[in-house]
Amino acid sequence: MQSHLPIDVTLAATAHILVAWWKPVLLLIPFLPWAWLISKNFDKHCARFHLPREQWGTVHLVVGVVAILAAISMPMKSEAAFWAGFGVMIIILVADVAVFMNIVNKDERVPENFRLKVSTLFYQAKAKDPKAKVVAGKSEIAVRGPDKSLVAVPDAGTPEYDLRVSAENVVLRAQAARASQIDFDPAGNTYRVTFLVDGVRVPAVLHDPVPPKEGVPPPPPPGVMAGPEAAKVIDFWRAAAKLDVAERRKKQSADVIIERGTQRSKIRISAIGAQAGLRATMLFDPEGAVRRKFDGLGLLEPQAKELRALVEDGKGLVLLAAPPDQGRTTTLYTVIKMHDAYTSNVQTVEIDVQDSIEGVRQNIFDPFADGAEFSTTVRSMLRRDPNVLGVAEIPDTNTAKEICRADAERTRVYACMKADSALQAIAQWYKLAGDPEAAVKNLRGAVAQRLIRKLCTNCRVAYQPSPDMLKKFGLPPDKIKQLFKKGGQVLVKNKPETCPACGGIGFVGLEGCFEVYPIGDAERALIKAGNLQGLRQEFRKKQLPDIQQAALRKALDGTTSIEELVRVTTEQEQAKPAPAPAKPASAEQKA
Repeated sequence: MQSHLPIDVTLAATAHILVAWWKPVLLLIPFLPWAWLISKNFDKHCARFHLPREQWGTVHLVVGVVAILAAISMPMKSEAAFWAGFGVMIIILVADVAVFMNIVNKDERVPENFRLKVSTLFYQAKAKDPKAKVVAGKSEIAVRGPDKSLVAVPDAGTPEYDLRVSAENVVLRAQAARASQIDFDPAGNTYRVTFLVDGVRVPAVLHDPVPPKEGVPPPPPPGVMAGPEAAKVIDFWRAAAKLDVAERRKKQSADVIIERGTQRSKIRISAIGAQAGLRATMLFDPEGAVRRKFDGLGLLEPQAKELRALVEDGKGLVLLAAPPDQGRTTTLYTVIKMHDAYTSNVQTVEIDVQDSIEGVRQNIFDPFADGAEFSTTVRSMLRRDPNVLGVAEIPDTNTAKEICRADAERTRVYACMKADSALQAIAQWYKLAGDPEAAVKNLRGAVAQRLIRKLCTNCRVAYQPSPDMLKKFGLPPDKIKQLFKKGGQVLVKNKPETCPACGGIGFVGLEGCFEVYPIGDAERALIKAGNLQGLRQEFRKKQLPDIQQAALRKALDGTTSIEELVRVTTEQEQAKPAPAPAKPASAEQKA
């Protein structure tokens, strides 16, 4: 049946259906929450973690326009057109949210505990107390874990934010002091916190000096931190390094990256349980600390010549000795790099690998893991016939005996020892090997070292030494007219001010003082007989400088001071000759 209504009346009725009041309202029900979520949550999320905020804003705007057009432009002439458009709009908006969450949750700048979740999507932008204004915390340094994820800064005014500030304060003050290492050592109800500055351990100054005020407790003295606070600071850095915070006994180690402006540094966090509590160490730039070229070690010219000859010989055993934190690992890595790892089989056995050496197989021994002992690991490496093997520790007699069995004609072994001098290292090796014949059979050389601080060239002070002082060190008074001592201050407009280069310490940087002794048949005979005093005389005949003489030469050329020389050499314990072992039984006695 044909309609008798005029055409304009039919169009008016259709138009009335298209603009029914409930249809645009229905379209706003999914659109408004989506728009609120984008503006109040996603946009702030981008700003907080330095994501491409403007790009994402443009994408969301385009998606919103497309969703609205899809809702009102369905090419259908029935009521189903509206519902189809409504469904397509919801799909587009939900897809936008899902794609955004999927992409930003994979971004390394977003910490794992701040990744977006559907269950909390509409609540993350709200404060717990609607009347309280939450202020985002500020951080002087950005902290990244081993997986490069950013450790988020808590909101200001929270206990977590106060802990973040305290943890950053320790690092910032260590950097200002030019420290290479921070140590936390439990001491009763407190922790002793120290900085290692140019090889010297100093109490950490963690608070600015403040005048005393009545009723206000003074800050702790330098180097002291309250036990609970120190434990929380240690756990903050352990958590940042993705270590197991619940583990309080076994040794754990991992790296974090800190960023301050354009500066970027690596810190190696190590922690181990002790009887009094958890001990922790923070080592700045661990790789850079052990990277040094041969010419930069600090060897005197005759010492460098002898060490090069030992490296080129490539046979037998060379002892590398130094006290803890005195550059032994740096020297080991340097001499290892002097061997061509691409034409030779070069390996190391280490407990803590400080740096990766290109082309070298670095075998890690975990003393806390069940399995083979250190000596067994060394034996396994030697059975593979390496051309060069660096052994970072000699923890027991079994390890020394395995090294004694190495084929001296095919393998060079560098064995590191904790000793103050080459003579002391030889004495320890003599004792560890047990058998005098085995101790000397493969021995080709002994190298010992200590680190000495270098004077700050910006503020060092020249002076004329007294004849008595020169005589004490065996120096000719008529030839030595000038020496240098530490300053710490510079004149600015005729007013003394703290030297900006050294921070008033008077020293900047470290250099090695060495003794390098090749060991031939004559020296081996003396060692075998247990005559280390005679060995000392034999070394003197070759006129190779010992550590004290090397330090004295550095004082004469202005590298260091006489006071620093005295500090280093008085700390050095003189090696004690090992008692002569019982001579092995002769063949007739055995018969």
